[in-house]
Amino acid sequence: MSARPSASRRTVLRGAALAPVAGLGLAACAPEGARKAPAAPTAPVDLGAESEVAKGGARLYREHNVVVSRDEQGALKAYSTICTHASCPITKLEGTRLTCFCHGSEFDAATGEVLQSPATVPLVELAVRSENGRIVAGPKA
Repeated sequence: MSARPSASRRTVLRGAALAPVAGLGLAACAPEGARKAPAAPTAPVDLGAESEVAKGGARLYREHNVVVSRDEQGALKAYSTICTHASCPITKLEGTRLTCFCHGSEFDAATGEVLQSPATVPLVELAVRSENGRIVAGPKA
């Protein structure tokens, strides 16, 4: 007989019940980039009329995970709206401030820079152009 006490049936069942919960908790707080969501369009996408983005403003295109901003001179910039902290899609834009609902990271839609942690890496910049009065973003845009 061993000197070590054996685990009770209750201890074994409790451990088996808690293991999946612990795994979900670890996945939710995975390091940056560990959970993969599409970070950007894989082909050029027509986002809409160029007039939808005012000078000094931004527009969020949730269905494509893209934000487009326009500076005071009229130049367009586009960024992926997949948070660089935990790969959650960003769905809130106020002015030019993007907020990720997962952990509260905030980004500047005009520069892609992090305004509030936990994210530490800027948003991924995308190619963007105006074509026949329409905004096109993504590869080869």
